[in-house]
Amino acid sequence: MDSFEYNSNPSRVVFGSGTLQKLPDEIARLQVNSPLVLSTPHQINQANSVKDVLQGQVAGIFTEATMHTPTHITDKALEYAKAQGADAVISIGGGSTIGLGKAISIRTGLPHICIPTTYAGSEMTPILGETENGLKKTRSDPKILPGTVIYDVDLTMTLPAAMSATSGVNAIAHAVEALYARNTNPIINMMAIEGTRALAAALPEIVEDPTSQSARSKALYGAWLCGTCLGSVGMSIHHKLCHTLGGSFNLPHAETHTAVLPHAISYNAPNIPEAMKQLADALPDSDGDAIRGLNVLLAKLKVERGLKAFGMKEEDVDKAADIAVSNPYWNPRAVERTPIRELIRRVWAGEQASANL
Repeated sequence: MDSFEYNSNPSRVVFGSGTLQKLPDEIARLQVNSPLVLSTPHQINQANSVKDVLQGQVAGIFTEATMHTPTHITDKALEYAKAQGADAVISIGGGSTIGLGKAISIRTGLPHICIPTTYAGSEMTPILGETENGLKKTRSDPKILPGTVIYDVDLTMTLPAAMSATSGVNAIAHAVEALYARNTNPIINMMAIEGTRALAAALPEIVEDPTSQSARSKALYGAWLCGTCLGSVGMSIHHKLCHTLGGSFNLPHAETHTAVLPHAISYNAPNIPEAMKQLADALPDSDGDAIRGLNVLLAKLKVERGLKAFGMKEEDVDKAADIAVSNPYWNPRAVERTPIRELIRRVWAGEQASANL
């Protein structure tokens, strides 16, 4: 076996059904008494449910969490947290809310409790992506990692089927890139395969029957594992492209990951034969071909595959290619403008991924 290094994530996980009710115990364990609750404008009811569980003992509720974590929203939330005397942060929701919680926590040192309601996986990473002046930049710091994560399957039961699908594929993307990361290791590979297998099995069932608690539980478990992969090893061209497209053109996060994933895998496929084999084994209906497996999965999930549907213009393709090849992430295949531009064009158009990029 090759030599490797493995760094475990130090966060505490509480997983199950009805686990939101354990929040007071977690607050007591942290010895805080005035947490600020965060949500998006669409998840105010869930923020209020946190307040209810804590019997009103919160510093306040900030409901302006926004996609791609724009810094002007973070500044506004920081002012509110200081004015209210918050001594902790609780984020309930998906990547937008958790990202805001991370941004506040890393700037203030306040402990951060995450309560994910999607499969984004941000709660398991020491990574923060923030957008300022139309550019999204990421940084990694162990202090960004939330200290406590409460997974309550009940909170995912009302997540719309379409959103569940794209959020779950977003999670699979974390695992896929972990398989061929420069600093991958066999422990993370096990998590990546198990997480992918769980999500690939659960998501089609959720699309057909959103009320299936067993499928919801399996998907949340898979998202946890995939998020751990993202937080433990480096990422490559898929995540670079998604940050470029999402941050620069204000495209929806999970939908962008969903559209990009099979094409990013196609781009790297010639240089990652072992990872492609592992991925194919984890995907049903792949017939030994990981790209086929992803295409079949996305068809089952009935997701939109073209970014033009979300407002990206054809003339944006060249600008996106320029940004993508500037300061590129490490990638197993050299990042070259001509094939990257073609990849982005295919993602814009919504074409099915193929092995000839």
